[in-house]
Amino acid sequence: MNIKKTAFAQRVSQNSKNYFPRDLFDLEAAGAFLESMHAMFGLDTLMTDRHGAILMVHGAFDGFVPDVKNKPGNKIRVRERTVCHIYARYDNVAQEKHDEVKTLLDAYIKTLEGFSEKSYLASEQAVYIDELEQQVEKDAYQVKYSEQNDPLTGVLNRNYFMSRMRQLEEREGVPTAVICVNINDWKFFDDRFGEEESDRLVITVADILRTEAREAGFDKAVIGRIEGDVFNVLLPDASESAAAAYCESIQRACDCFEDERLVPSIAVGCVMRTNVEESYKDVLSDAEYAMLENKFEIKNTPGYRQKIEKAINKS
Repeated sequence: MNIKKTAFAQRVSQNSKNYFPRDLFDLEAAGAFLESMHAMFGLDTLMTDRHGAILMVHGAFDGFVPDVKNKPGNKIRVRERTVCHIYARYDNVAQEKHDEVKTLLDAYIKTLEGFSEKSYLASEQAVYIDELEQQVEKDAYQVKYSEQNDPLTGVLNRNYFMSRMRQLEEREGVPTAVICVNINDWKFFDDRFGEEESDRLVITVADILRTEAREAGFDKAVIGRIEGDVFNVLLPDASESAAAAYCESIQRACDCFEDERLVPSIAVGCVMRTNVEESYKDVLSDAEYAMLENKFEIKNTPGYRQKIEKAINKS
């Protein structure tokens, strides 16, 4: 079964209830024909929408109140749904012209119905095609996003981060700040509170990395999750002082984060790539070493362990 064809068929069978006569045909042109029928043959007509609201009158209908439920007149239907009604009075039509005028009105109604049907289908097809195109674009974006981004945090995954790093290397742009970020004691939270809370810790840190980069004006920042608790950040065209300020801001944001359980603490290593001959791989290795030095310093700071374990004490 073709799902798209079925969906379109269901749409076409149902959506005609959302259309009004003005959506399906030219009311002015329709009125001009009925006016001509009145002038030439004395045929009185009154047109209403599906609910009985009067759209136009040609002839004598003083005091007439349409009852579209019990006395609907001539129905104009699209996909088995009534879109309007035409009431006709032959009181002023010559007897010998009666059948001729009725035949002419019936033909007009069939023509109006046929035109409305085509107009309805054309409109629905246009909307459906537009929706399909939007869905195709959305699906393509989602596929591309899933190929490039870490599903948990939304930052770049390892493979795409490495690809972006190679692109920057080929572009030979300097300076670039190369930053390694590692979550301190991530396993501690994973062991004690489980995967859900440790994932929340990773997401929290990723959000901080993005937010601080945006607030610092690093629109070209490349942020990737390299391993479970490791992130790398590239700041193209950043000065050494600006890169240092960013590193301070992400650590400060983690230290200031308040939560009943989570205590996001990160070790950060930052090395500047200032020579196009330098390999990003080598610079990143230096940044990792700097991060490990920072980690050792942080974890030996008085009060660090008590702060990390505050969640257990509250539990």
